[in-house]
Amino acid sequence: MTTTVAVPKETQAGETRVALIPEHVAKLVKLGACVEVELGAGLGSGHRDEAYTAAGATVVADRAKLLAAADIVVTVRKLSGEEVATLRRGTVLAGLLDPFLSPALITKLSASGVSAISMELIPRSTRAQKMDVLSSQASLAGYAAVIIAAEQSDKIFPMMMTPAGTIMPARVFIIGAGVAGLQAIATAKRLGAKVEAYDTRPVTEEQVRSLGARFLKIDLGETGQTAQGYANVLTEEQLKLQRAAMKRVCAESDIVITTAQVFGRRAPILVTSEMLDAMRPGSVVVDLAVENGGNVEGVEAGRIADRRGVKIVGLPNLPACVPVHASQMYSANVTALLEEFWDREAKVLRLNFDDEIIKGCVVTHGGKIVNEKLASLATS
Repeated sequence: MTTTVAVPKETQAGETRVALIPEHVAKLVKLGACVEVELGAGLGSGHRDEAYTAAGATVVADRAKLLAAADIVVTVRKLSGEEVATLRRGTVLAGLLDPFLSPALITKLSASGVSAISMELIPRSTRAQKMDVLSSQASLAGYAAVIIAAEQSDKIFPMMMTPAGTIMPARVFIIGAGVAGLQAIATAKRLGAKVEAYDTRPVTEEQVRSLGARFLKIDLGETGQTAQGYANVLTEEQLKLQRAAMKRVCAESDIVITTAQVFGRRAPILVTSEMLDAMRPGSVVVDLAVENGGNVEGVEAGRIADRRGVKIVGLPNLPACVPVHASQMYSANVTALLEEFWDREAKVLRLNFDDEIIKGCVVTHGGKIVNEKLASLATS
């Protein structure tokens, strides 16, 4: 029996990515999978239906039929609860499920007997690196944030020495030196800006300096990071010390980009109204955490607001601004996951729950919530 992999078109407003591109469809077809793609699914990322057909996929116009017939469904964003109910029991669904902030969806997936893979929960290990969608998409978000900031700024980034005088480089302050922050640093440096960065994790200082940026040191006492490499949540006293030091740097900066997120929780407020008031008119603040509540006080999702001459950019889903490469990277991550657990003889996907990757990323299976943290939340 052939395993059918379905790729529905993304329906969330502003979502231009596609879960599988033709190049990776061809790889799955070679493994023996039957790949079905919804009509027009790849247009937002530059892939016509003809390209999918040439790669060996079947293009399907009927979305409901596509989902109902699938053994595996791969998406970028979540399906609706109504669509989850149409999936057959035992169907594997892989996508960005936002599980800790989507309890109703997780309950629905469990009740429907769907084996749901939350791509955000892929472990951060050497073996799983090729499947790590959070890192691949965060890198693109960091790049896009700088490009958007440059577009919104009333200054150029590089220093220029001209007969009319010397133009000093723009000063850019990056808050958070994870994957997105490091890419933002690298991009701003390439554009010629003077870059300063801050992270609560002392271990990131070397990475920041290696990219040519100055690292802001703030003595907060013990901070550290989680086993997955994320910054630990700060105490209220530590946040006060942090904000006081960052206020000075924000006041001197032309661009501030915030990238701090704690997975499964509301993003911490790092840039307060007081800090915004200290910034010069014409300055730009880009909040990469806006979808999780935002790092900037008063940021509005989906808007570029003006606060006393300071632009606050709250555009969500920045990877969708560069959909060709965002889709390419996401598709490569998903394909790597499927290939890793594909039974080449039987031509089916095997979910091995003794494997750390499957154990980490599968949240529902066999009518149960199998992720321990999610299960405890569901019963509390």
